Amino acid sequence: MQLSNGATGFLLPRSGPDFLAAASFPGAECARLCRSRLLNWRVDMRAVVQRVSRASVAVGGETVGAIATGLLVLLGVAHDDTESDAAYLAEKIATLRIFEDTQGKMNLCISEVGGAVLAISQFTLYGDVRGGRRPSFIAAARPEQAERLYEHFIARIRAAGLRCETGRFQQMMDVELVNAGPVTILLDSKKAF
Repeated sequence: MQLSNGATGFLLPRSGPDFLAAASFPGAECARLCRSRLLNWRVDMRAVVQRVSRASVAVGGETVGAIATGLLVLLGVAHDDTESDAAYLAEKIATLRIFEDTQGKMNLCISEVGGAVLAISQFTLYGDVRGGRRPSFIAAARPEQAERLYEHFIARIRAAGLRCETGRFQQMMDVELVNAGPVTILLDSKKAF
């Protein structure tokens, strides 16, 4: 990359927005470019989707949600997510063809196998340890926003005709699962992966 003063360098991603390799740039130019990157930073709603033969979640030793065949969804909500992000992920998850057909091919969606969803809110999906060993959760949504969008995601899953069990928002939960396959899919609402 050619800078206005003739120096060259390259961009390195770090903790959320793209940060610059400061050693390659003069200080003022580096600061200006860092600020412009921060203003355009966008984090996406994330989901870790696991195909399970069974899964359950307990709070304080009491089982609050359990499914047999289906999908365990760990859902992370970012600070700038909206209902459209939650709706996109709910539709995508409801129609993912990751269950095997009679020929052993991943060709069936959850409704075609009579499965259910266990949805767990998990802000730690935004744990960023690129700057050290202690995670930063700055990209995660505030609890009130995250809970609203988590509930919207659940409502959209149920509106698709699927049974959806849940954990308890902002509670310490013990999640047990048997990952069938194993099959684990990473999704985000802006299709970065």
